[in-house]
Amino acid sequence: MRLTRAGEYAVRCVMCLARNNGTETVVSRQVVADYGDIPSHFLAKIAQQLSRAGIIEILQGARGGYRLLIPPEKLSLLDVIEAIIGEIFLNDCVIRPESCHASSSCAVNNVWLQARDQLRETLAQVTFAKLVEEESCCMLQSKIAPAKK
Repeated sequence: MRLTRAGEYAVRCVMCLARNNGTETVVSRQVVADYGDIPSHFLAKIAQQLSRAGIIEILQGARGGYRLLIPPEKLSLLDVIEAIIGEIFLNDCVIRPESCHASSSCAVNNVWLQARDQLRETLAQVTFAKLVEEESCCMLQSKIAPAKK
């Protein structure tokens, strides 16, 4: 499984909103596009999908932009990625057992299911609040000069 460009852009969009006080602040489309290096036309499509999923609100007008509807500490990477690409699966037979005549007796199918479950669990455990915190910590550490001897 490879994360799509749309999935990556959605994560960048939500990261930008989470960094800017989450549900408290409306962030302009231009700021989100610049922060995430997202083409404007692509951002509009992604924002529509995130809005339909109840993750962001799209506000129109001169003071318009995007605002998170879910607090960053309650919003996971899994929520955002699956809002864009749908439910994660590693093989067709996992999501559609009828697509493979051997899926019910296939030993590999159990491996696909376990790997999928582990990936989903890992992504579900990572919130945007945690990502923002880690990003801030890394940025601070990179600005600290090494001690002189």
